[in-house]
Amino acid sequence: MRIISGSYKGRRILAPKKLPVRPTTDMAKESLFNILRNRYTFSTVSVLDLFSGTGNISYEFASRGSENITAVDANASCARFIQQTSDDLEMQINVIKSDVYSYLARGSANYDIIFADPPYDFETSEFLKIVDLVLENELLTDDGTLIIEHSKHTDLQEHSNCFETRKYGGSVFSFFNKNS
Repeated sequence: MRIISGSYKGRRILAPKKLPVRPTTDMAKESLFNILRNRYTFSTVSVLDLFSGTGNISYEFASRGSENITAVDANASCARFIQQTSDDLEMQINVIKSDVYSYLARGSANYDIIFADPPYDFETSEFLKIVDLVLENELLTDDGTLIIEHSKHTDLQEHSNCFETRKYGGSVFSFFNKNS
């Protein structure tokens, strides 16, 4: 994987092959950040990266100037890798090893951007549970956005807070906010 833009543009990060991950493709990531660049000033946003895996999305935010980034993953090896990489690159990423649902249930902070990249084989109800926990626990700022990455075989548009979807190959980003 590589960092697409910002102070670490072009930097390649090699994750151990044993990590149970499916990183967001460069094409999809670049498209997502082009969308977000038009909505947010990266240096001022607070970011929550759920099912963070290799930390791919967190590194991209950090490279673009975000300083308030929290990465959550239940896998200890993933959490260690993100922590080591962020330390090596001197990025300020708060890494938390936790089940995402438990983290969301007890969450108390507000975020401008919440990105979730759960396993593509989740049931639709498991994806929608993420949305409901974020909204019920008021984890988004008033202008905040929750983005869930999922396969093209999953449709999350039925949720009343889904305001947009974007497809990139076999991946889809569904966007949610508090007010839809």
